[in-house]
Amino acid sequence: MIRVLLADDEDLILAALAALLGLEDDLEVVARAADGRDAVRAALAHRPDVAVVDLEMPAMGGLDVSAELATALPSCAVVILTGHSRPPLLKRALDAGAKGFLPKGSPGGTLADVIRRVHAGGRYVDPALAADALTAPECPLTPRELEVLRLSEFDTPVAVIARRTHLSNGTVRNYLAAIVAKLGVSGRADAFLLAREHGWL
Repeated sequence: MIRVLLADDEDLILAALAALLGLEDDLEVVARAADGRDAVRAALAHRPDVAVVDLEMPAMGGLDVSAELATALPSCAVVILTGHSRPPLLKRALDAGAKGFLPKGSPGGTLADVIRRVHAGGRYVDPALAADALTAPECPLTPRELEVLRLSEFDTPVAVIARRTHLSNGTVRNYLAAIVAKLGVSGRADAFLLAREHGWL
C-alpha cells in the first residue's frame, strides 16, 4: 500500500483528490493539509510515501514544502499539482526536489499513475509542459534585478525597496530602468506582470 498525503488550500479539491485516490486498491490517503506548513507537519507525523501538494498555498507553497521534505523526510516523494503550468516553475520545482509536476487539468487516472511512478523511484513531468520548457524564453534579468522587481509589486516606493535591499535610492531606480528596458515594457508594473506571467519571480 502506498501511503499518500494531500495538501491543497481548497477543500473541494482536497475532497475530490481523496475520493479519486480512494478508488485505487494500492493507494491510501493517510493525511490531508490545507496549507504548506500543515503539510510539512503532517508529513513528519504520518511519514507518507508520497506527498501531493498544490503549488500555491498559504504559509508555504509547494516549492518550499518540496525543499523542506527533501531534507526532513527524503523517503517521501513530492508531486506538485498546479493550475499555473509555466515552464520556469517546472525547473524550480525539480530544483526544489519534486519528483513529479502535474497540471490540475490532467486526466483523472494520471495522478494515481504518477504517484506509483515516483514511489518506484521515477519522475514525471507533464509532456506538454516539458515541451514548452524546452522552447521557453530564458529570463534576461539578473538575480539582483529579480529581487528588486519582486519587491516592486503594488508600486512599493523606491525608498522602501532601497531599505529592504540595502541599496541606495539611485541604484534601485537604475535597476528598475534596466529591468523595464530589458523587458521592453512601459513601466515597472508591466515588468512585474510580465515576469510573473513567465514564472521568473
